[in-house]
Amino acid sequence: MEGRRPLEPAVVQALCHRHLGVGADGVIRVLEGRHGADITMELRNADGLEAEMSGNGIRCLAQAAVHAGLVSPPVFSVATGAGVRTVEYRPGDRSDVAEASVDMGKAELGPDQTQEFGDRRARQVDMGNPHLVLLGPDPSTVAVAELGPQLQAIRPGGINVEFVALGPDTDELTMRVWERGVGETLACGTGVCAAAAAAHSWGLVGEVVTVHNPGGSLRVVLGSDGVTLAGPTRWVADVEVDLAALRASRS
Repeated sequence: MEGRRPLEPAVVQALCHRHLGVGADGVIRVLEGRHGADITMELRNADGLEAEMSGNGIRCLAQAAVHAGLVSPPVFSVATGAGVRTVEYRPGDRSDVAEASVDMGKAELGPDQTQEFGDRRARQVDMGNPHLVLLGPDPSTVAVAELGPQLQAIRPGGINVEFVALGPDTDELTMRVWERGVGETLACGTGVCAAAAAAHSWGLVGEVVTVHNPGGSLRVVLGSDGVTLAGPTRWVADVEVDLAALRASRS
């Protein structure tokens, strides 16, 4: 908690490796609270580089921190690279499941970029980290692995790219995402918020939006004072890592 064992980029890369490590989209370290928050979240993507914020990551951190006795539900605060965020945490009907909602701050909308991406509506959205939201055909038909790296490079330092379509019902979206420093992932909390905010700005959805990701569905509430992200979390395992063995596996 004192931060005496920093997360080296090479260690993060090794931990996140799908075959030779644990396997993950990123690594979160919990530290003592800063800026008046109860705890601090330090986030690195799978490439080892620091990232500002992860909506799903902070919800997973919430469950881990509650289980470790570092914070007390139902409400606590977390300092992130995008500012201090408030978490509401509700235990589920089993010890391994919970529901967590996070104040994600304001969605800063960039200009409509309709003419720049052919058959897709486009808008950049800042959720404390940068996003490019593309509204177009069914995401299942999109070559995300091909387009994601190309579009990620439009901004120095990279940008997260959301491929979005209107969902089957009112106020629903479907989405696939390419995350900078990671690749395509099954879900992205900040991306879900960015997609909902962009679609709302185009008059396509209301203030409460369900976004369907390949990894599950999340609920976004677009309020005048900011965006709230809510969804389930589930404990999977406790993992004990031998750092020497981990480093050796990469050599």
